[in-house]
Amino acid sequence: MRDLSAGPRVLLKRLRELMAEPLEPQERLDQIVRQIASNMVAEVCSAYVLRSDGVLELYATEGLNKDAVHLAQLKMGQGLVGTIAASAQPLNLSDAQAHPAFRYLPETGEEIYHSFLGVPILRAGRSLGVLVVQNKAQRNYREDELEALETTAMVLAEMIATGELKKITRPGLELDLTRPVTIDGDSYSEGIGLGYVVLHEPRIVVTNLLNEDTETEIRRLADALGSLRISIDDMLSRREISMEGEHRDVLETYRMFAHDQGWVRRMEEAINNGLTAEAAVEKVQSDTKARMIRLTDPYLRERMHDFDDLANRLLRQLTGFSPRSAAEGFPADAVIFARAMGAAELLDYPRANLRGLVLEEGAVTSHVVIVARAMGIAVVGQAAGAVALAENGDPVIIDGVDAKVHIRPVADLQKAYEEKVRLRARRQEQFRALRDVEPLTKDGQRIKLQMNAGLLVDLPQLAESGADGIGLFRTELQFMISSTMPKGEEQESFYRSVLKQANGRPVTFRTLDIGGDKVVSYFRSQEEENPALGWRAIRLSLDRPGLLRIQLRALLKAAAGAELKMMLPMVTEVAEIRAVRELMQKEVQYISKFGHPLPKKLQFGAMLEVPALLWQLDELMEEVDFVSVGSNDLFQFSMAVDRGNARVADRFDVLGRPFLRILRDIVRGADRNNTPVTLCGEMAGKPLSAMTLLGIGFRSISMSPTAIGPVKAMLLGLDVSKLSVELEAALDDHRSLVPLRDLLVRFAEDNNIPV
Repeated sequence: MRDLSAGPRVLLKRLRELMAEPLEPQERLDQIVRQIASNMVAEVCSAYVLRSDGVLELYATEGLNKDAVHLAQLKMGQGLVGTIAASAQPLNLSDAQAHPAFRYLPETGEEIYHSFLGVPILRAGRSLGVLVVQNKAQRNYREDELEALETTAMVLAEMIATGELKKITRPGLELDLTRPVTIDGDSYSEGIGLGYVVLHEPRIVVTNLLNEDTETEIRRLADALGSLRISIDDMLSRREISMEGEHRDVLETYRMFAHDQGWVRRMEEAINNGLTAEAAVEKVQSDTKARMIRLTDPYLRERMHDFDDLANRLLRQLTGFSPRSAAEGFPADAVIFARAMGAAELLDYPRANLRGLVLEEGAVTSHVVIVARAMGIAVVGQAAGAVALAENGDPVIIDGVDAKVHIRPVADLQKAYEEKVRLRARRQEQFRALRDVEPLTKDGQRIKLQMNAGLLVDLPQLAESGADGIGLFRTELQFMISSTMPKGEEQESFYRSVLKQANGRPVTFRTLDIGGDKVVSYFRSQEEENPALGWRAIRLSLDRPGLLRIQLRALLKAAAGAELKMMLPMVTEVAEIRAVRELMQKEVQYISKFGHPLPKKLQFGAMLEVPALLWQLDELMEEVDFVSVGSNDLFQFSMAVDRGNARVADRFDVLGRPFLRILRDIVRGADRNNTPVTLCGEMAGKPLSAMTLLGIGFRSISMSPTAIGPVKAMLLGLDVSKLSVELEAALDDHRSLVPLRDLLVRFAEDNNIPV
């Protein structure tokens, strides 16, 4: 009885030799199909490659008419070959012509062949082509023959991926892997970025496909699996994950996959057939992904992502891959592609090189998007399938205005966008020309335009944008980008630098706002069911008074002899403000005791983000020197809408009557108590919503630096008094069915206001 595993191993050994020989692509491909046919005792072996127009073209054959090469074609889903490519599933038939999908191509001369085995040529779950063997006699191909053909298809996938077949592709045609792709998403930050793809979690490229020693490879796989299982068990045993919750469920799924014997057995089989351990992982991953990618059940599709992540972790174990090594070749114009990511992860990238961010998930008000917007880069979210369709280094255009991502764009599109970028630059120049123009409305009202910041690199934009000051300085970003807790001296030095670079313009520091989706790696917190409503911001600070006192001390010492403006995030009760005031008083006494100079003036404020404060407005205004409205969280909590959930994030309009009435009540409360009020959420950065805020009575708003120019251009043409009359009447009209946004757009058009 012959050794069934010997055939594939002999074939792969011969393929390894062929890949090393200095052959032309067509000759190499012809030799490969000849070797497969000989090894599998098949009368026919054919390789079809998928073109960018969705056509499968015959690229090489042994046994069929040679004149049909590069002429025989089948559309995706057409015939047996098209069916395999569309389903990404193999077909094993004893009588191919009896199959309903069979399509006869007279130019090939295949009518005499009955048995048929075809496998998809896969890369990252994508079909790049089809590999087929045929025989005259009716028979079913054995499992080991199917395995051998699938393994060989991997070698062809690498040939296609490296671009080797470009030389033999007819002029004017492109292969599917290199075809231009346009993905529609949602606009999260306007702007246009031209650059190159950087995958946030890079796909591990396996270069060593064929093994020299099966036993060694089996051992390497077992060792890597052992390390992987230990790391998952270690994560599960950590205190912060030990309780129930979604995070734990995901890791439990990981553990289940890591111990799945079927998965391990399929990888071992691939090694026995001649693959290296990493090539075996990639093959099984690609096969599983191809099967699961077509599932409609959202739960099962999510499990696919879990499995994908696990397989990538295993590949990293085997290849010794580290993110550090990937960062070395970071392009000068980078567009980051990610399924999802945190704000801190974005800040890890070299800021000067970033041109855009593409997310498959996320929402317009998620923190990573807010940080990206502050950086002035274009962001497109809900870009389905972007990560799978792109390769590291692919040219890309991200259009944050029209919410499109163009991967591998054609030359004409590239030129059109280059012109578009030049036009935008000229428009920005016009905005820059307004930098020194006083922000006075048409009817003579002075508006305070401030900017949001969080890092030292943001500070040069203060002078460039012509902002009146910093209305929100996010102190947590210093904590999020640091690998260890910043010491008191580090915080003090940082805040002093901020005040120095502000050059006399007011800076409003927000105390530490961590928790929820703002994860600090060194700060362990317990898993929570609803983190946005949980232990975060001022709640965390009051429970850890030592942490808050260090920050208060650093702020007081940094602002010595100058003015200090600081505010508290996520205040729910006025009692919380009083508790912080007591801690502040203790720090003032401590600093005075040791003879350190104090700020010459201290302004103490609170952020209004929690609806409970709406019923404490007068108490709040009496307790503080100023109030800042955080419209992102206030909207989220008022409308019961998760800011990170794309399904509901855009369900309700910030310019709808309910929310604008809430904001109007806040302005009236501030006027009643003679307390300054600012709004520093995302609303302030869009000309139309900024116009609305002025109409309901706000005279101070804070936004990203890039938004100041367009907002100033808007207010210079605005008669606030006229708008206020119309807006007040519309807000008081309880019977009108006309959306307020439509009324506002019409007002802007009628009065030639650029929004």
